[in-house]
Amino acid sequence: MDKIAIISDVHGNITALKAVINDIESRHIDKIFCLGDSVLKSCNSDLVIDLLREKCDVIIKGNCDEAITRPDIPKGKFWTRDLIGEDRASFIYNLPISYEFYLSGYLIRLFHASPFGLDYVFNPMFSNKNTIYSATEIHNGLELFENTEFIGKTNVDPIPDIVGYGHIHTPNIFRIGNKTIFNPGSIGMPIEMLNDNPSDKTNQFSTVASYIILEGNYESKVLSSISFNLVRLPYNIEEEIKLLEKSTLPSKNRVIAELRSATNYSNFK
Repeated sequence: MDKIAIISDVHGNITALKAVINDIESRHIDKIFCLGDSVLKSCNSDLVIDLLREKCDVIIKGNCDEAITRPDIPKGKFWTRDLIGEDRASFIYNLPISYEFYLSGYLIRLFHASPFGLDYVFNPMFSNKNTIYSATEIHNGLELFENTEFIGKTNVDPIPDIVGYGHIHTPNIFRIGNKTIFNPGSIGMPIEMLNDNPSDKTNQFSTVASYIILEGNYESKVLSSISFNLVRLPYNIEEEIKLLEKSTLPSKNRVIAELRSATNYSNFK
């Protein structure tokens, strides 16, 4: 059977990405698909892009990728855009926004956030009501399976059986209406929505990188065995923090706080 590693939301964290790539390769996994948001947050988006280009079979564009790689971004507007340079920015900007394939008879569709846009939010565990994300919140998971103009699909295209997405930085796998939704979580900036205390020692169980391994018969339309393996992988956070401290990244103190607590800094600042 074939193995595919699904990774997402590296966010410039080269230390976490290297650890995950090493783990993937130690498991002799055949392919790596990345669901986007490779840049911003941490301080080595340039190295992250280069490593993803070397190791990944598929890379999809995320909302943060889109935000800083548009051709009209002036020099000096984003620290990370100036870091990655024009060649990398052009590569990221021109990435596809979705990708699909068959695995053991199941049609699997991947995108960063949704089939409606890069900023839409589907979080089956937490509501975004009365937040800045409420206008783009998806309440029904079955909407993720829709064929939309945004991803270049029409009503004559097949409906996927499985959807994989990133964006929320929190892993999940669940069934809904005879279908499966999965999220690999984040490589570089994991989030645990209930965390609100940076001194809580149990945060260490949420600050780890995560990804999902799909196992089945790649490109086969014959229904057969398929599996989903969620991997939670500790990495050397303090090594990444040393890189941040040496950098000139304006938001590095916030990023450091989030790396150590797996939460949004605004929850406890």
